Amino acid sequence: MSSGTTTIRPAALAGLRVIDFGQGVSAPHCARLFADYGADVIKVEPPAGDAARASGPYPDDVPDRERSGLFFFHNTNKRGVTCNVEHPEGRRLFLELIGKVDVLVENNLPARMRQWQLDYPTLAALNPRLVMISITPFGQTGPYSGWNGCDLNAYHLSGASARYCGRPREMPLEHGTFSADYFGSVTAAAWGLAAVFGRDAVGGGQQVDVSCAEAIAAAFVGGQNIGGLAQDGRSDSRTGVGMPLGAPATILPCKDGHVWMLALEPGQWKGLCKVMGDPEWARLDMFDDMYTRAQNADLIYELMRDWLMAHGKMEIMEMCQAAGCPVTAVFTVEEAARHPHLQARGHFVDIDHPALGRVRSLGAPFKLPASPGGPHSPAPLLGQHNQDIYGGLLGLPAAEITRLQALGAL
Repeated sequence: MSSGTTTIRPAALAGLRVIDFGQGVSAPHCARLFADYGADVIKVEPPAGDAARASGPYPDDVPDRERSGLFFFHNTNKRGVTCNVEHPEGRRLFLELIGKVDVLVENNLPARMRQWQLDYPTLAALNPRLVMISITPFGQTGPYSGWNGCDLNAYHLSGASARYCGRPREMPLEHGTFSADYFGSVTAAAWGLAAVFGRDAVGGGQQVDVSCAEAIAAAFVGGQNIGGLAQDGRSDSRTGVGMPLGAPATILPCKDGHVWMLALEPGQWKGLCKVMGDPEWARLDMFDDMYTRAQNADLIYELMRDWLMAHGKMEIMEMCQAAGCPVTAVFTVEEAARHPHLQARGHFVDIDHPALGRVRSLGAPFKLPASPGGPHSPAPLLGQHNQDIYGGLLGLPAAEITRLQALGAL
């Protein structure tokens, strides 16, 4: 459809209605992926708000539940309401909303959902076509399903920290923030959407049970360990920085920062040698083999030091890439936020927010050229759309909404 010179493309998930009944990262991020591509996502918060509102970061480090960067990022494109599901009237309204949606995304403990009488069998009886996406650290079943936990609990249960984080024979280290939550959320969005499109095939909705620990185990640990475990009971352990079976394959310092050096294949190694000026030491036949180079990695990295310290990371990256060697500068967050490649791909989006002002955020992580997605409206203020949702979708008069708020149901 066109208006003048502007073509309005249909959103890929237009017509799909989703409730985000989660807090923190995993469920809100999953629901945002639906919202990025046109689904009508209703963020349902307790009267005190999503816990992420109390987590920041905040401008000037001044806490303000309407100015949390963490909440803003995960809740763009959503409409927001408050609802106290522990109050009988609040639970009644929540159930009415459930009857009008396709998907529910939540990350509450299974026991808590049962306590609220919002478990899947109860909700499916009201809406047989409901797809309920439940994202928890350990899943809906098993001895740990009722345990309290967060992102790092799920990460360490998977064995990933023993495999990747830390130096050999030293204590393992925690991974970056929210890795398990993000892997769980993307997994949940993909297979939750599959469940939506499979409703006719299976005769209705179903509960998608996502364990963040299992998502990490499959993505981080499985591919490089399952074969060894199955064949001879052996698994690899952490190696610190770099790869143990080939070199160069590590982060190295240079004139103005660091570069990720990777030159394993013969053509890559020869390209790197050419860029370095074909030093005499690199011409040794023994260094033609990446495994031999790995056995002499400390020596090679020391021999490369003078050349690295004479050049900046951008210069090194550009020269090596031109020579067929996949070397990359290690960028800081500030450098990444200004990077021309990400700018050219439209990775950054400016959004106006009533409390934060104009905010630069990240665009959609996936590109659909025929139906571009991404954030276009800000995260909602707490209860911003109570009148819109309860009045417009459920048909409640304004006086009734005011009464429910006074009762503590909203």
